[in-house]
Order: sequence, then structure tokens, then C-alpha cells
Amino acid sequence: MEDSPADPRARAAIFGGQEDRILQRLAALDPDLMAYIRDFAYDTVYERPGLDLKTKELLACALLTSLGSPSELQTHLRGALRAGASEQEVRETLLFCVPYLGFPRVVAAFGQLAELQAKQAKRPEKRTEQPE
Repeated sequence: MEDSPADPRARAAIFGGQEDRILQRLAALDPDLMAYIRDFAYDTVYERPGLDLKTKELLACALLTSLGSPSELQTHLRGALRAGASEQEVRETLLFCVPYLGFPRVVAAFGQLAELQAKQAKRPEKRTEQPE
């Protein structure tokens, strides 16, 4: 993997200790795909001014709910919480999707949130990575 651009604050904030695993998973699919996602999506688009990281992550959750992309959604649900969104804000974001996307997509998104919370409950020491 080629070195990433300097100062990837958003990527580090979203992925935390999962960053290497996520980038390795993407690189295993295709190294160029991983570089495009890392360099463009995170180190360029996410670093743009105008919206704070929490808002960007809540938007990502709504958009990924619309696409029905469960593994990516779980990454961004975790990212939203790491970026400062409360559980209530995440839940309200998902509920806001109902009139636009329908119940099946939102039920699936809540399933991803529940799965994430179950994983976090099994690893309480991992939750202390970011101070409250």
C-alpha cells in the first residue's frame, strides 16, 4: 500500500483502531480501490470544510441505509458515534429515513446498529479509545 496523504484526521476519527483492518480488507479486494476510497473519499471529501464530522457521518448513515449496504453502514454507525453523535442522534437519523426509504431499509439499519452495540458490549475495553 502506498503512503496516504498527510493528516487524515477524519479517517482516523471515524475508523479509530479499526483503520488498518478496514484498509487491509479493501486492499485485498483491490489495492487501487482501497487507495481511491482512502485518498478521495476520506482524505479529500471528508476533509472539506462546511459540515462537521458528526454531521457528515450521520449523512453517511442515511445514505448507506438507502443503499442497503450493511457492512459499510455498520462502519459509519460506529464512525458517527466516534465523531460525537449520541445514540439518540443516530436513532433519529435512521428514523428520519422511514418516509423516504421505507420500513424494510430502516429495520435493517437498526439491525446493524444492534449488532454494533452487541459487539461493543462484548469489548468494553475498546470503547475507551476515545474519551467522552
